[in-house]
Amino acid sequence: MKINLVYNKFIPNYAKTLETVKQALNTQYFDYRVFELEKMEEFGEVTVVIGGDGTLLRTARFYAKTNIPVLGINVGRLGFLAQAGINDINKVVESLKNKDYKTEDRIMLQSGEYIALNDFVIKGCNPSRTSKFFLEINNKFVCDYIADGLIISTPTGSTAYGLSAGGPVLYPELDAIVIVPICPHTLNARPLVVPSTELLTVKTSDDLLSVSIDGFVTTQCVEKTAINIAPYKAKLAFLKNTNFYSVLRNKLHWGVSPEIN
Repeated sequence: MKINLVYNKFIPNYAKTLETVKQALNTQYFDYRVFELEKMEEFGEVTVVIGGDGTLLRTARFYAKTNIPVLGINVGRLGFLAQAGINDINKVVESLKNKDYKTEDRIMLQSGEYIALNDFVIKGCNPSRTSKFFLEINNKFVCDYIADGLIISTPTGSTAYGLSAGGPVLYPELDAIVIVPICPHTLNARPLVVPSTELLTVKTSDDLLSVSIDGFVTTQCVEKTAINIAPYKAKLAFLKNTNFYSVLRNKLHWGVSPEIN
């Protein structure tokens, strides 16, 4: 098996983890190539990425077109997508050797040339004030929001910014889109979940919008943005002993009763 080994040089202590992974791969005689995050190439059948969730998002977007699964070793903070830890490196390599891992297909969103695995965050071009946003679905007017912005999210991204803004948690393999207003100026503005077959269009009374993609890339101010499902899916890989609900409990302390002092 050929392996893409991707690392983020801006993550503290990445070098030690990278060396440990390389030694483990050498022990099992894997054919692998090492790529810095900014210089990824298509080589292997599986990609192992060293970094946090942000690093994995960028890597998964890159390899999605080639249907190459991406497995994350977390050296960041939360590790919601990059679920394997530093102590799991030998287990990861053994799972790759035996092809004993699971993969999940995750829908992505597309707006023009931009692809998002988590979300598009839409705001006015004047960050110091709220804006009025107009939502259309399949070219038909749905509603307007006076808010700081709108989050258009995949199920994968529903546990990210959308959750912090009061949106629902969606099972990550669902084919759906979540629309979450950011700090709306009305009590009747609520998150909306729609089928993934819908075409969403967002406009603003301010004439121009700014759009950020997965928290990284920010487009120039535009008149409107149309968002639909990308024509391909990201493929994420995980160790078999992990599941979405246990990650909710362990990473987000979901449904955990407070301790009594």
